[in-house]
This record gives sequence, structure tokens and C-alpha cells, in this order.
Amino acid sequence: MDSEELIEVKFRLADGSDIGPSKYSPTTTVGSLKEMILSQWPQDEENGPKTVDDLKLINAGKILENDKTLVESRSLVSEVPGGIITMLVVVRPPMPENGN
Repeated sequence: MDSEELIEVKFRLADGSDIGPSKYSPTTTVGSLKEMILSQWPQDEENGPKTVDDLKLINAGKILENDKTLVESRSLVSEVPGGIITMLVVVRPPMPENGN
């Protein structure tokens, strides 16, 4: 795949719903993707993420690092050329308040 081609990604939430698919530059960072997910998160969702740090993206069984780009985070083994990449979105559960 030419590194200049856009990469099509959708994000699967825990309830089975999706955000996307949308196309991204290969140089888009995982942190930027998390910011986009946070901005599109369903507002009526209970225990939704509050910050980017509350989100983890998983692709092909690997937790992706915020400072890596899409092209650095890809798993060529599990991808179908020209297909949509589905990444799992995991939300860190809220931390219990002290004293509870």
C-alpha cells in the first residue's frame, strides 16, 4: 500500500455500535484518533470517557500507543488490502472515589 493513501478505519464500541468508518492520513497519530472518538462519543452513554487517557485502542490484539501513527500501528497480517480496519475501543472504568 502506498504510504500516501488514506486508511479507512472504524471504531467498535463495547456495546457493539461503531464510530465511522472514516478515512485518515497514515501519519495521523493514535492520540489524534482518540480525540476524534472522544468528540463523537454518544452523549447518552453512561460511564463514557472523560479524557483521551480513558480510552484504549486495540488493533489485532495490540494496545496502540498515543504517539504512534496509523501506519506504525497497522497489522498488515490481519488486514485485507483496501478493506476497512476495525479497531476496538475500550474505556477505562471510572476510578472509585477515595473513602468508598
